[in-house]
Formats: sequence, structure tokens, C-alpha cells
Amino acid sequence: MSAASMQMTEDQFLCSICLDVFTDPVAIPCGHNFCKACITQHWNVNVPSQCPNCKEVFYTRPELKVNTFISEMAAQFRQSAQQKASSSSSEQQAAKPGEVPCDVCTGTKLKALKSCLVCLDSYCETHLEPHLTRSGLKRHQLIDPVENLEGRMCTKHDKLLELFCKTDQTCVCMLCTVLDHKNHDVVPLKEEYEGKKAELGKTDDEIQQMIQKRRLKIQEIKHSVELSEEDADREIAGGVQVFTALKESVERSQAELIDTIKEKQRKTEKQAEGFIEELEQEICELKKRSTEVEQLSRSEDHLHLLQSFRTLKAAPPTKNWTGVRVSPPSYEGTVVRAVTQLEETLSNQMKKLVEVELKRVQQSAVDVTLDPETAHPDLILSDDGKQVKHGNVKKNLPDNPERFDTFVNVLAKQSFSSGRFYYEVQVKGKTGWDLGVVRESINRKGYIPLSPQEGFWTIWLRNQNEYSALAGPPVRLSLKSRPQKVGVFVDYEEGLVSFHDVDAAALIYSFTGCCFTEKLYPFFSPCNNASGKNSAPLIISPVNHTE
Repeated sequence: MSAASMQMTEDQFLCSICLDVFTDPVAIPCGHNFCKACITQHWNVNVPSQCPNCKEVFYTRPELKVNTFISEMAAQFRQSAQQKASSSSSEQQAAKPGEVPCDVCTGTKLKALKSCLVCLDSYCETHLEPHLTRSGLKRHQLIDPVENLEGRMCTKHDKLLELFCKTDQTCVCMLCTVLDHKNHDVVPLKEEYEGKKAELGKTDDEIQQMIQKRRLKIQEIKHSVELSEEDADREIAGGVQVFTALKESVERSQAELIDTIKEKQRKTEKQAEGFIEELEQEICELKKRSTEVEQLSRSEDHLHLLQSFRTLKAAPPTKNWTGVRVSPPSYEGTVVRAVTQLEETLSNQMKKLVEVELKRVQQSAVDVTLDPETAHPDLILSDDGKQVKHGNVKKNLPDNPERFDTFVNVLAKQSFSSGRFYYEVQVKGKTGWDLGVVRESINRKGYIPLSPQEGFWTIWLRNQNEYSALAGPPVRLSLKSRPQKVGVFVDYEEGLVSFHDVDAAALIYSFTGCCFTEKLYPFFSPCNNASGKNSAPLIISPVNHTE
């Protein structure tokens, strides 16, 4: 209620206990006025009797009588205020569902603008006025309107929850700190609020960072998908081109084969047509002579027959057809030669594809060095960790868990648990070697069967020219040439381990459908030196991308 339009001030007619216009106002000996019911209830609770405003104590409870003058003035003020509130309420908004209503309004509840943590009431614009103008009420803590203000009171002591017990992590009132939370670490609610708010700010910063990281990860994944789509499109285009060329080669070879066979057939038919034409010509000539002979033979004139016989045409010359034959053309080897030519074409195309594949896997080249902590004591490693060979003297090395103790094997220092990687090893001059990748948990002591089931994906050379893939059981490999440098490629997610003859740009063998769940380590074995016959080292070579 605004006091600007009235001669009487609002403070003169408000009870400082109920904060409303006096009802049955009474004056106590110190001169302060209160509603009779308000001061009576206050003194019933608080002993001895004391003035709520000036704190003067009355050891004998004063007798209370209604001040009729103030009562009449308060009634007039109330009536005027109600008229003022009635006119102003039409300008203010009624509280809608979900909004906090004013606790003082009668009839239509207006929308509250603030809630008071001291009075535990919410006020509309009109009823909020005393808290903005009266000096005593200005000290009350106002907050944005909230419901259930009773929930901000201590249920045990009916006091405002204005402190926070850090020991028990709960909100408490002043009496709680003296009774239930004595000697606990208690701070003002605002202090804990600011601390928690700072924590929330830090937490929100962390959450925002996590969100940003995930957004970046989404972008990364989307970019990977885009790259994958590009790779797929490029692979499809390349595949279509290759198979189109193969299809054209097959169709061309088929057409050439058909043309060859048909050409032979045409030559046979032409030869037969020549023979038939010649025979039909002879038949025609012989028929003419037969007609003459027949006519002459029917003559009854002896002289005429004898005279005509001498002039009878001699028999036309004829060919001896006894040895003449039309033999079907021989097609022996025609199809075989066509298929052989096609096979050569396919082989050349396959070589080109392998070269392209080798170029592609070489893009995943990594730097690999040997780990001396895993090397068998008989092995000699170069200082740069790029070469290994079998020596004749067993070194005295600690038998740590990582070291191979029976077979002359060694692992790389580097491990891989995702993505693709590729490295090359020179095997020139050797009669035996093992190469591949192994999982981290392989057995390194005693007898070790090399197979995927035991965690080994390897190939080897034995007896100079016996190559095998140790697929469990081993698979003998038939190679057109002896590899001088072997490339090893792994696609972890795809479950692929492939071996390549680098110089010949040929695929040696591929393990497919592998299931990797551990770290993978490059694996090397130069094998025993065989009295010097296999003394050449295995050399990890830098990758020179094929042109």
C-alpha cells in the first residue's frame, strides 16, 4: 500500500508483530502499540514479558486495554487501504497456476513479487510495500518468490534455517548449534551457499568441457565417417574399374575364341564348297557324254554308228576323288590357349592390384625397434635396435618375465591396440626366420606352439625354401620368388594380418577374421645361425613407398 496519497503514514497503523493494520490496538507501558492478540501471544511464549521493539522488560505483566482512538483510526485506515488495494489489484496480475500467490491477499490472490525469510510470507506489490519502506522490515531478507516457506524452518525448534553444519552436511537453526550440533563445524548458510555455488560453477565448467570434448568427438567421428565414405567410394570406383576391365578381357577373349573357331569353320566350308562345285561340274560333263552315248547306242544304222563312234567326243578329264576328303578342323588347344592368355591378363591385373594395395598399407608405416628386455640370451641386438641375429655365446641376462628363455625370439618395444600399422623386415641371405605379431599375454617360457590360438599370427621360412603360414595347422606357401624384404601389415579393428613380398609387390599370406582384444607386439626370430649358414641378421628397414 502506498502512503504517498494519504495524510496518515502506514507505519503508524501497522503492528510490528503481525505486520498488518492494528486489530484491537493496545499500548504497553513503554509506549509501543500492538494488536492485543499479538502481544498477548508473544508474552505467553516469552517470559518475562518484554517489549518486542525496545526490549524493555516488565516483571509484572501489564494489564492490556484497547485504545479506542487508535482502534478507530486503524479502522479508517484499513478501509482506505482496502479501497486502495482494490483499485490497484485490478492493475496487478492474479497468480496463475505454477506461480507463487501473495499470502496476505484476501479474495483473488495476486502474484507474489518477493518472499520474506523472516516473516515466512510471500507478498504482492501492494503488500510488499512495508518491507521496502519501514526501517524495521527493511532488514528482513527478501528472495524471489518461493512456495513452502515453512520448509525453511527447523522442524524441531521452529526457527529459521540460517546455518549449515558441515559435519553432518545439513541445514540447521541457531538452537541446533547449541543442542544437537554442538562442537560441529557450522558456518552461515550464505558462506556454504557461496562455496557450493563455486563448486557448482566448477562442476558446470567440467561438464561444459566434457560436453565440448564429446562434441569434438562427434565431429571426429563424423569426419571419420566422411573419410570412410570417401574411401568406400574410391574403393568401389577402383573395384568397378578393375572388374570392368576383367569383364572386358573375358568378353574380348571369348569373342576372339569364337572368331577363331568360326574362321576355321569358314575355311572348312569354303574348301568343301570348292570340292562340291568341281564335282558338280564333272557330273554335268559326264551327263552330256552319257546322253550322246545313249543316243548313238539306239541307232539301227550300222554305218552311221561306226562313223559316229569315231567322232564321239573323248571322255572329259576327271579327277581321282578317291583320296579327297574334307576333314573337320582341329580345335585342339584353342580354348586352352585362350584361357592361358586370359590368365596372363588376369595375372597382370592382379599384380597391379597388389601393387596398389602395397602402396596403401605402406601409408600406415610405423617406427619399430627391438626390445632387449624380451630377447633370448643367445640373440645379438644392434645398438639402434633395428637388427637381430643369433650368436654362439649365451649371455648371462636376468630371467625377467618378459624374456624368451627357450626359443630365440624377441619382441618390439612398441605395442598397438587399435588402428593400422605396417613395418618391413629385410630377410636377405637367411635360410630360416619367423615374422609376425603376437598378443601381450603369450607364453614366453619353455615350448611355445606358434598358432593364432596361442596368440601368434606368424609366417616362417625353413630349409631355405619351405615357407609356411602358422595358421594351426601350418599352411604351406607356394611362392614364385624368394622374398628379400617382408612387409607386415595389421588392421586391428578389421582383424587382419597380412604379409607382403615388398620387392615383388606380391601378397604372401593373410590371416583374416582375427579377434584382437589385447595389445599386439611385432614378433621376430632370426632362428639359429646353423653353423654360419643362417648368420645374416633380420633388419627392420625404413619403408620406401613404392612408386
